[in-house]
Order: sequence, then C-alpha cells, then structure tokens
Amino acid sequence: MSRFDRRFARMRGQPSAGGKSKRALGVQAGLEWAFRVEKAQLELPPRQDADEESRGFGLEYVLMQRAVLGCQIDGGQHKMGGYVHEDAEVIAATVAGLPDSLGGIRMALRVAELARAGMTPDWMPGVVPRCVPRETRENQHGVRAVTEVIGTERVLSRGKWRCVDVLHCPVIWRPHPEQIASARRGYDDWWAALDWVRDGLVAGGILREVEVTGVMPKVKPWKNK
Repeated sequence: MSRFDRRFARMRGQPSAGGKSKRALGVQAGLEWAFRVEKAQLELPPRQDADEESRGFGLEYVLMQRAVLGCQIDGGQHKMGGYVHEDAEVIAATVAGLPDSLGGIRMALRVAELARAGMTPDWMPGVVPRCVPRETRENQHGVRAVTEVIGTERVLSRGKWRCVDVLHCPVIWRPHPEQIASARRGYDDWWAALDWVRDGLVAGGILREVEVTGVMPKVKPWKNK
C-alpha cells in the first residue's frame, strides 16, 4: 500500500471533529449551507482544449491536497474572517467537478448560484398555455384584438349586394409550450447534477461534520398531483 493510500485510509476512518455526531442534510440543504452560509467559492479548473473533457478538481484533488498535508484542517462552529468550513470546500470542489455530460462548468455555476439564493429552478408550476390575440389595442371602448383583412366577400344586406372585408385575428400561445418544456428540462438537468453531487459526496466519505442523506428534491414535480 502506497503512502497516499495509507493516508487516504486514515482520513476515511477519522471520526467527526470532537467526536460529535454528524449533521444530516439532504444534498440541496447541504449545497445551500456550503454556498449560502459558509460562502464557499467554486475553484474552477483552467480552460481545457476543445477535444478534452473538463473534469474540474472534484474529490480527487481535495484528497490529494489533504494527503500532501498528512492531516485534516480543524474546523469550528463559528466563521472567523474569511474561514470557510472544510466540508463546505469539499462540497464546492465536488460541484466544480461536474462532468461535461451533465453541463460541466456552466451547470456548476448554475447549481452554486441557486444554492446561494436558496432557490429551486423555476419549472413554471401551474402554468397552462393560453390561446390569446397576437396583438391588442386599447381605446375608449376597452382592449380589443387587432384584426387583419384577408379578403373580401359579396353579401346580400337589406336587399343589396355589398362587398365586405373578411377579417381574422392572429393568435399565439402564451406562454408557448416550448417555454414551459424548456423550463422543465432545465429543472431535470439541475436535478441530475444534484444527484451526481450527492452520489460523489456519499461515495467519497470525507465530510467530517456533515452527512449527506438520500433526500432529494422532487423528481418532475409537475407530474406529482
């Protein structure tokens, strides 16, 4: 067994700081704690060549740095100056390691941004497309749909043949169904990224004072009645 392997094994076997029980958090709550409370920052990797996959630092980078030190950094319950809890840094490093297949750096920034704001992606709950006039005009009689002339017809009115305009009202769907579908694809992509982060943190087993549980945001909440 190499020196790195021995140190890695020791780190995995170390208890939480002070022998305290770990704080159980779902992955979304853990992200919000790391980015919103602890103010963790993403350490993004340098730009890769176009034909290379961007992997970020991830857990491997954090483990290697700790192995070099041969110890873990003591944490504390209260932030002092620019101190960021090491568990929050591990979470941030994991987010930074999102693979390109899940959105890479772009998704990592999105996940961190939402966590800092304490928000879930807007999947447009309760929104139903409505057929509405493409354009309206307001006058003293109220709001009226704008119509267009598409032809003329001869009609018999009061015993006389007259030419009248044939009007139609152009309509659109608002919001467009594709807007709703796009918002919900964005939620699905975010959910998949959180699922990957959760699996990485659980498999890594190096969080000292936080335990990431299996709790996840709802899958496709628009389908849940």
